[in-house]
Amino acid sequence: MDHVPTIRRASGADVTALLALVAEHAAYERLPQRAGERPAALADALDHEPPWLYAWLAEVDRDVVGYASATRDFSTLDAAFYLHMDCLYVREDWRGHGIGLQLWRTVRDFASTHRCAALQWQTPWWNLDAARFYRRLGPSEVAKLRYRLSLGEA
Repeated sequence: MDHVPTIRRASGADVTALLALVAEHAAYERLPQRAGERPAALADALDHEPPWLYAWLAEVDRDVVGYASATRDFSTLDAAFYLHMDCLYVREDWRGHGIGLQLWRTVRDFASTHRCAALQWQTPWWNLDAARFYRRLGPSEVAKLRYRLSLGEA
């Protein structure tokens, strides 16, 4: 890779670029997504004070090549804030160049500076490349079943 990636915080003005990555990410993980139908809601979540959603974009020569997003939540069991990294995605052609690690470190540093007791995330069981990447970062794995109940239009 000849060009140095930069990581920057995303805002509502970045919704078009972010939506393209979200669509790719959803397709890769074989998940449905509605963000493309609700760009204003995504922009509002990024620009709300305080933000409901934090996101970072990885750029190489002004091309967006990856993103990470997270929400700050509170754990009843720990009685402390934690950061839930909802997404970390790097376009296929840019994987293996340290961009995922750069994004993850940005999220981790954000959690630390915002007094979060932990950083949590998940990946599909079948995504062995992601699991291998995450295991190298030193977290503990927690086996859980994840449930999702759609509540219709929100």
